[in-house]
Amino acid sequence: MTGPDGEPREVYARLSRWLAEAPPELLASRRAQADLLFRRIGITFAVYGEKDAAERLIPFDIVPRLISQSEWRRLEVGLVQRVKAMNMFLADIYGPREILRAGIVPSALVYQNPYFRPEMVNVRVPFDTYVHIAGIDIVRIDADDFYVLEDNARTPSGVSYMLENREVMMRLFPELFAAHRVAPVENYADLLLQSLRSVAPRTADADPVVVLLTPGQYNSAYYEHSFLADKLGIELVEGRDLFVDDDVVYMRTTEGPKQVDVIYRRLDDDFLDPLAFRPDSTLGVPGLMSAYRAGTVTLANAVGTGVADDKALYTYMPEIIQFYLGEAPLLKNVPTYRCREPETLRYVLEHLPELVVKEVNGSGGYGMLVGPHATRAEIELFAKKLTLDPANFIAQPTLALSTCPTAMPGGISPRHVDFRPFVLTGSKGVRVVPGGLTRVAMQDGSLVVNSSQGGGTKDTWIIEDAGTRS
Repeated sequence: MTGPDGEPREVYARLSRWLAEAPPELLASRRAQADLLFRRIGITFAVYGEKDAAERLIPFDIVPRLISQSEWRRLEVGLVQRVKAMNMFLADIYGPREILRAGIVPSALVYQNPYFRPEMVNVRVPFDTYVHIAGIDIVRIDADDFYVLEDNARTPSGVSYMLENREVMMRLFPELFAAHRVAPVENYADLLLQSLRSVAPRTADADPVVVLLTPGQYNSAYYEHSFLADKLGIELVEGRDLFVDDDVVYMRTTEGPKQVDVIYRRLDDDFLDPLAFRPDSTLGVPGLMSAYRAGTVTLANAVGTGVADDKALYTYMPEIIQFYLGEAPLLKNVPTYRCREPETLRYVLEHLPELVVKEVNGSGGYGMLVGPHATRAEIELFAKKLTLDPANFIAQPTLALSTCPTAMPGGISPRHVDFRPFVLTGSKGVRVVPGGLTRVAMQDGSLVVNSSQGGGTKDTWIIEDAGTRS
């Protein structure tokens, strides 16, 4: 919120004054009201293996994170560029494989990747769009630069919290909204539905049938699945609600079978079709891949997109953007060490107390080492893991992540944050909703923002630059 001189940055000037004038009891009251609202709404997040998982609420911070329109425009064009290149990369590795022949990306990183699906080779997907919904994790370490920390191309989550956070903030702080012109996020569901319908098979009717496929109520993100289906006005289905006949997917309804054109799936590849992937899956739809290959149904996101959010391939994104678009990347990657390379591995092992080490296919903050906050025993354990399987890990420097003011029981305190904007790709191009999910580390000094690790969320406001308001 403040610059090096201790004065509020321009974008935060009004909010800073409001916080300075707000009595502590007002902030405490609004925090309590926010907790009550989220409890009534029923937003929960399950953590597998915990007895009280079904009852956990994600902590919500009532102080919004502010980004100016000029900052947002820079971020937006970089996000569009990155997702375009990601889709071109996926179309290439499942088709002509030109980037592999050119030696830009090592073939082993693709073919040995657990998310590479040979079943998708030479399968044309509508409009060559593989990643219809992307969640790109962004961090900033100074006033000017945004860095991409991670790409989420399989089944990115969190958009329901972006929408609910905004709704709660509008109820609790109308006076703050009156003092700022905040870009709306409420039209996300409309934009998502438009994008999904636009990639329906060419044989579909003018009004394609879209459904959201969920693993069911025991999934950690089930609240989001039901929330989004409701917002989109589409059916929330489980695998048992669908069946395939003559390479066409149908939904069981009280009026008889109804053909399905687009499936927004929140189910991992492995469980989609027991005839193609895991035969023990009871969550998927037998024959779904046959219908998919026949071109009678669109899956969003496409099967096999997990290759693009692998953390080892992430290190090649600047080269991938240059190869397909002929452009320098507009958003920087966080400097990353590929532990699969012997010289790099030696460096990482020697500097473990200073680095963050992650599994290349890890998520949710699990399976990682934050060197500066780790014990000697944890560092020694990770050194053994790295030595045994170096290709499974990448390492990054511990960044001085930006902090945002956060309402804690003892008052306003700085907490580290990251940011996940959501990028939608349809037949008519790429769109980014002006906002996203800001995740906040609720523990003082912590860099871990993941909800599964105790992190919270806050509303993100894209506001007009100072001097542009009439």
